Amino acid sequence: MPLVEETSLLEDSSVTFPVVIIGNGPSGICLSYMLSGYRPYLSSEAIHPNTILNSKLEEARHLSIVDQDLEYLSEGLEGRSSNPVAVLFDTLLHPDADFGYDYPSVLHWKLEQHHYIPHVVLGKGPPGGAWHNMEGSMLTISFGSWMELPGLKFKDWVSSKRRNLKGDRVMPEEIARYYKHYVKVMGLQKNFRENTYITSVSRLYRDQDDDDDSQDRDISTKHLQIEKSNFIKRNWEIRGYQRIADGSHVPFCLFAENVALATGTLDSPAHLEIEGEDFPFVFHSMPEFGAAINKGKLRGKVDPVLIVGSGLTAADAILCAYNSNIPVIHVFRRRVTDPSLIFKQLPKKLYPEYHKVYHMMCTQSYSVDSNLLSDYTSFPEHHVLSFKSDMKCVLQSVSGLKKIFKLSAAVVLIGSHPNLSFLKDQGCYLGHKSSQPITCKGNPVEIDTYTYECIKEANLFALGPLVGDNFVRFLKGGALGVTRCLATRQKKKHLFVERGGGDGIA
Repeated sequence: MPLVEETSLLEDSSVTFPVVIIGNGPSGICLSYMLSGYRPYLSSEAIHPNTILNSKLEEARHLSIVDQDLEYLSEGLEGRSSNPVAVLFDTLLHPDADFGYDYPSVLHWKLEQHHYIPHVVLGKGPPGGAWHNMEGSMLTISFGSWMELPGLKFKDWVSSKRRNLKGDRVMPEEIARYYKHYVKVMGLQKNFRENTYITSVSRLYRDQDDDDDSQDRDISTKHLQIEKSNFIKRNWEIRGYQRIADGSHVPFCLFAENVALATGTLDSPAHLEIEGEDFPFVFHSMPEFGAAINKGKLRGKVDPVLIVGSGLTAADAILCAYNSNIPVIHVFRRRVTDPSLIFKQLPKKLYPEYHKVYHMMCTQSYSVDSNLLSDYTSFPEHHVLSFKSDMKCVLQSVSGLKKIFKLSAAVVLIGSHPNLSFLKDQGCYLGHKSSQPITCKGNPVEIDTYTYECIKEANLFALGPLVGDNFVRFLKGGALGVTRCLATRQKKKHLFVERGGGDGIA
């Protein structure tokens, strides 16, 4: 829906939102759901298998989780996220999931419209974010139930299409459709704007009392429920453009009291930063590689494809090449016995295809005696030194030994960086290591672990992969933390106003 049709956002530079969410993937969707007034309560007959947590929940059964002390509830919990609220919310939604149990959620949801916090969600494409662009031939790493968002069970949504989803993994395009449907069925569409591209987010240092109140026109109360208020502080200016149907770009400017970054980290594939990496035979994403295979560009090639990386995306590329009878050279820096390899964390029974790749990594490694194998050869503890114009690559082992191979293509899959070009210093200053780019694993945004507010920037929040939560299971905790923080501040603001304090400036 074009901004220009839905509101006067593009015509009125005085529009101020309490919250602007940048990114419309599962993080942004879940945050919009909770800011819209949906509140989680302990179900009437629910008993959490963690007896200590259960007793804490019983103490305040009458309160929603948003209104409780998240630090107290999170204390002592362990899980596969470094963010305690993410672990808490995950264990409430999927109790003991990491032990293989499929217990139902102990929560039920109520829509309490008086808790609505006006907001807008800005995204480049349809709701679902990067899920709409993922390679369609691969299964998700997580179960369908782990990909679902609060209030709509994934298995219920697909029940008419699939006979049995229990313990099943699904295709990314199914997840993308589910997220898009979720926004519609939960009544969140009024908060979402598609085809929007952010060019700058900058902090303002002026108070709203500097503005003439007559400038705050009552824009889009029908669609966005924005109420005229002089209690919203203009902390941020958001500039960008919206691409409309005829392909043209219409600029816009918004103001916000709070900004939530929910962009994910798939925008910019990481590069090796070596000689020859920009040659056309070097790819940096699965969609690029998949498209080359589907178009037959690699059909009948006798030279191998070089795949660089030791994560699941690299494994997907190996499977894609292997199933297309394309020989593979697989290069990665780690030892095959490295305990941090993702394959070590995946049960064999649930992820047989990835363990097939790991088995090949261990048993089909390169040796001077055997040379390259016909289908797959691994090069542990190696890195690529350079690519040459004649489609050759130079590899170097940890001992310094160099090898040269002729390739049909190369695929570099060593992670990705978020595109935070709209922030000062590309957002680097927000990370734990302020001199380095933000990455999911190596340098996530530094946040207060209970509110998800950036340590180095007040009224700026970050959630999802930006703070290290790469799995949908855990990014939902970010929405809980942000909502709890904003709801608490809103209560304090209203109490301040009701008591007649101040001059009406938040």
